[in-house]
Amino acid sequence: MGTIAYESANNVAILTIKSPPANALSSTLLEDIATKLDEIEKDGTIKAIILKGEGKFFSAGADIKEFTSFQKASDYESLSRDGQLLFDRIENFSIPVIAAIHGAVLGGGLELAMACHIRIVTENTKMGLPELSLGIIPGFAGTQRLPQYVGTAKAYEMILSGEPISGKEACQLGLANQAVAEDAVFTEAMKLAEKIASKSKPAINRIMKLIPYAKVEAFSEGSKAEAKAFGEIFGSEDAKEGVQAFLEKRKPNFQDK
Repeated sequence: MGTIAYESANNVAILTIKSPPANALSSTLLEDIATKLDEIEKDGTIKAIILKGEGKFFSAGADIKEFTSFQKASDYESLSRDGQLLFDRIENFSIPVIAAIHGAVLGGGLELAMACHIRIVTENTKMGLPELSLGIIPGFAGTQRLPQYVGTAKAYEMILSGEPISGKEACQLGLANQAVAEDAVFTEAMKLAEKIASKSKPAINRIMKLIPYAKVEAFSEGSKAEAKAFGEIFGSEDAKEGVQAFLEKRKPNFQDK
């Protein structure tokens, strides 16, 4: 049984993350997303994609337990690069991806959601990059994508404090397209997906190619620098302490080393 369920109807594909309890992004889950994108490309009839999470969360972050099995900075750097390349593929996909987000979308989960083209959230969805609370940093281009949506000042505040914002606030900042009632998130995403799917596929595909031109060249350099820093930080004593504290559900005792 894979970690991503795939169904389609009326030119709309629905991808559901099924990795309880937190839908954490493991390397397996990232591979499964890539496989499903391959299937959708081969299908040829899909004009819009909805990505959602099963259970309580969209995705509450990357798989920290898996992280702790790595040994070298280069392992962390390549994990970061692999995730970034997949998220770049989503962002540059020829078919629009709508993230239907409920519960919490944190860390790697938010980085995945930010790579999608449109985000529909619930008003109370918790959205944030809490990595610094664990003595680590975002590694799937969070430092590069978040400022594009919320501006640099708010990105500094969110990443440095590690505090999440609500779906309602995310909508006001431009991080989310719509903030809706708890039980309406999938319905609203489906309404939008069907609206898109009623358009001509060649026209949709052209738009998906054109809008990314607005992205500046420095983005890919910034992502590479983030991956390198991600690898370096994971070797620090504070990262070991922060991750351990997270797993033991206690407050970390950072030594600034």
